[in-house]
Amino acid sequence: MIPKEVIKKVKLIEIQTRKMVNNVFAGEYHTHFKGQGMTFSDFREYVPGDDIRTISWPLTARTGKTFIKTFEEERELTIILAVDVSGSTDFGTGLNFKGEIIIYLSALLAYAAERNKDQVGLVLFSDHVEHFIPPKKGRGHLQRMLRDLLYFKPKHNKTKISSCAQFLQGFLKKRATIFLMSDFLDQDYDQSLRFLAKKHEVVACVIEDPAEKNIPDLGLIELQDPETGEILLVDTASTEFQEKVRKANFYSSEQKEKNLKKAQIAKVAISTHDDYVQPLLEFFKRKKR
Repeated sequence: MIPKEVIKKVKLIEIQTRKMVNNVFAGEYHTHFKGQGMTFSDFREYVPGDDIRTISWPLTARTGKTFIKTFEEERELTIILAVDVSGSTDFGTGLNFKGEIIIYLSALLAYAAERNKDQVGLVLFSDHVEHFIPPKKGRGHLQRMLRDLLYFKPKHNKTKISSCAQFLQGFLKKRATIFLMSDFLDQDYDQSLRFLAKKHEVVACVIEDPAEKNIPDLGLIELQDPETGEILLVDTASTEFQEKVRKANFYSSEQKEKNLKKAQIAKVAISTHDDYVQPLLEFFKRKKR
């Protein structure tokens, strides 16, 4: 049985999200994805005015005549919400933890997809794929996804983005758009994401909290690693400690940027202290240009 408070929260998030989608988000989503899903249909002989980028050079070389590829628009797009549920998402110094921001983002994208008549699937991952709901349509399907986002308890705390990427690469037969939502506190995932992005559109939604970059001076405190459980006693007033934090954050941020560039995927940066909708809107607007 699902607790009443979870059902109540699902309904509340649904109401808030639908309002946001109807008032702000749906137009940008629709414009971005309109005509994005194109599948190969056939070859035909080139006629003046055709786009030369569609010329099939191998077929042209074999036949001695110029042929182009023709495509047809897919009526149904597939959206995959790949959600990090590792221990590090249970952190935040704003109104919401990183994991809560991810839930709101997932709801926003799911209901925008529903309005656009697209099918949506959900993957919850830590260092394993913890839970998977195949892409489908319908209000009941979206409510189930939202319930699982709120209610599901992962078995593992660590993060391994490559495990999610490899799973999706094996499962998805048709082209999909994958929103990968994580704090990306991981390593060695660039190659698996690059392979995934060869067939699918992958968007990295990077969720961060300002306190991860600059720990405030709180004196002597205990810090716990949410993924390993390790507890450290640290003096946050120490100049040496603050310098170590700055260096570690610089290295971590630099590695994220390098990995995402190597993977050749788009990035949307989202802070737990700021509006989470605006960065997505700006991303869709940039893609239109």
